[in-house]
Amino acid sequence: MPSKEDLKRRAEELIDAKADELVALAQTILKNPEPGFREFKTGKLVAEQFGKLGLQPRSGLAITGVRADATGRTPGPTLALLGELDSLIVAEHPHADSETAAAHACGHHCQIAMMLGAASALTQTDVLDNLAGRIAFMAVPAEEYIEIEYRDGLRRDGKLEFLGGKPEMVRIGEFDDVDLAMMLHTTANPAEKLMCISNTNNGTVAKRIQFLGKGAHAGGAPHLGINALNAATMAMTAINYNRETFRDDDSIRVHPIITKGGEAVSAVPADVRMETFVRGRTLEALMDANTKVDRALKAGAMAVGGSVKIQTIPGYMPLQQHKGMADIFRANAVNLVGEENIGYVHHRGGSTDMGDLSHLMPVIHPYVGGATGVGHSATYLIEDYSLAVIKGAKALAYTIIDILGDGASHGNSIVGGQRADMTIPEYLKFMRNLASEETFDGGNA
Repeated sequence: MPSKEDLKRRAEELIDAKADELVALAQTILKNPEPGFREFKTGKLVAEQFGKLGLQPRSGLAITGVRADATGRTPGPTLALLGELDSLIVAEHPHADSETAAAHACGHHCQIAMMLGAASALTQTDVLDNLAGRIAFMAVPAEEYIEIEYRDGLRRDGKLEFLGGKPEMVRIGEFDDVDLAMMLHTTANPAEKLMCISNTNNGTVAKRIQFLGKGAHAGGAPHLGINALNAATMAMTAINYNRETFRDDDSIRVHPIITKGGEAVSAVPADVRMETFVRGRTLEALMDANTKVDRALKAGAMAVGGSVKIQTIPGYMPLQQHKGMADIFRANAVNLVGEENIGYVHHRGGSTDMGDLSHLMPVIHPYVGGATGVGHSATYLIEDYSLAVIKGAKALAYTIIDILGDGASHGNSIVGGQRADMTIPEYLKFMRNLASEETFDGGNA
């Protein structure tokens, strides 16, 4: 029986043999960016690639997701290897779609390519027959939490319930049979070096807010109006007055935008709309900040005698990663790029729906370099595809060999040694209870 190191050498040969094809796949996706729940071309491409590997893909999961399973020779845990299908919307990006402004300004095109690269090695008989358990290769939609109004429309039309891809995949049962999960994200931060181990990320809830006042002539009779824009700006001021109550360790982030400021400069604004995220490092801190933001929104309405409609939409849970899995990944990363090229990040203020999975099972979400610029901006570009795709694919494949090799001894230990924070039914109940719509009349308060 070949050793794990033998299997890794074989995986390396297989990935290197497909290196040009994998980079070309990443660049094809780069040239055809699609935002969340619209990734029809990308999902079709992934399904075709799974088919070429002899897998039986299932498509249309959570609208655009794709899953294909490969089963080892002996029983063991099911490990999900994930790649994210979606792009952002960054009109100024050099690879932005001229019609939709969609652009891969976060490196998800490389995630899909490295996942397919790992799959191309792990599904070969001389590798797969020496693994235990099952690998669920998943291309998941809509990690970037954007286009909230569009996605909420899909929800109201009954096409989905949750606005993020992984929560929706959980809802439809695609993680019911999964025991642990992993993925690898690109990074452009030089401090994070060539490969990076990370720890925690903020969770988030989203809010759609509508302040309602009373229209009037802004010059001739402003005293007859109720200024909804003043209510909104007062609410943002009230949020700012709460910032001193946010503990540094909780990493609270509240960043509202006004999406509609009124109808005309000559009229007292009667309909003003905002969106915001509320982020926090723990669920407790997140819920506390959410309460304070709601209070501030109501205070703005009360200050001018208007009303406010507050829709709270479940976002993403805080991310927590499994140390044992991270240690296995790190050892493989060291072998690929050297100890001196391994970075570490204790906490990130951004959010990912990998956080949701982390409350249901052991997960890791490390990073690989190869990008330059600022994430989510027009400057974010992949400059080193050999690192971002090929070495990324090898790191994933090697880590899965370590987890599922030798009868999945490591995998069984990881799964058996961690009790999930929530069962899937408990998670779904929590998310559904978090969703709310409320109207507060500040004129009658």
